[in-house]
Amino acid sequence: MGIFSRTRDIIAANVTDLLDKAEDPSKMIRMIILEMEETLVEVRASAARTIADQKEMRRQIAKMDRLQESWVEKAELALSKGREDLAKAALYEKQKAGEMADQLKVEIEVLDDALKASEADIAKLQNKLREARARQNAIMTRMESAHNRARLREMYSGPKVDDAFSRFDVLERHADLAEGQADALSLGGPPKSLDDEIAELRSADKVDAELEALKASLARRTNGGEAAKDKDDQ
Repeated sequence: MGIFSRTRDIIAANVTDLLDKAEDPSKMIRMIILEMEETLVEVRASAARTIADQKEMRRQIAKMDRLQESWVEKAELALSKGREDLAKAALYEKQKAGEMADQLKVEIEVLDDALKASEADIAKLQNKLREARARQNAIMTRMESAHNRARLREMYSGPKVDDAFSRFDVLERHADLAEGQADALSLGGPPKSLDDEIAELRSADKVDAELEALKASLARRTNGGEAAKDKDDQ
């Protein structure tokens, strides 16, 4: 079953109300558009059949007109030959052809009215279809925007983001350790070479020798001072 069962239902339908009541507006609008397109095809096909019928009727009317002319000629011929009975019969046939032509003309007028109604329906259906397609574009734009917002929310507040930032914390900790190791290497200065260590030993020997000499000098001065004091006391 379609949403609309007749052309008039579509024309009278309020697309906005239908969408407001729908659980899935995007699905509903697709169904509405499909139903309108199918109905539009049917109305156009019906109009095409009406036009074809009118053309056939006009051909029949032309045929009836020629037939009437033929019966008039036959009636005249019969009268010229003194056969009034045949002339009268021919005129009856002419009358029947005329009545048939008149009936076809009436039917053409009825079909004209139906064709005008179909033309008006087609115009209204096209307007409804444009309205539905415009609503579809608006709905699809809104749906896409909503999905994009949802993805953005997941990006900055979802578990994936938290996991990513926790990984950043681990990486920053690794970076801190690497920087600490580099700084630790610079605390003791560059590693000493063998020549540097031997030079330090020689320098230490000189310092030790100088220290011993200084101690000896200080001891001599101290001893010399004490001897002088003892002499003065005597």
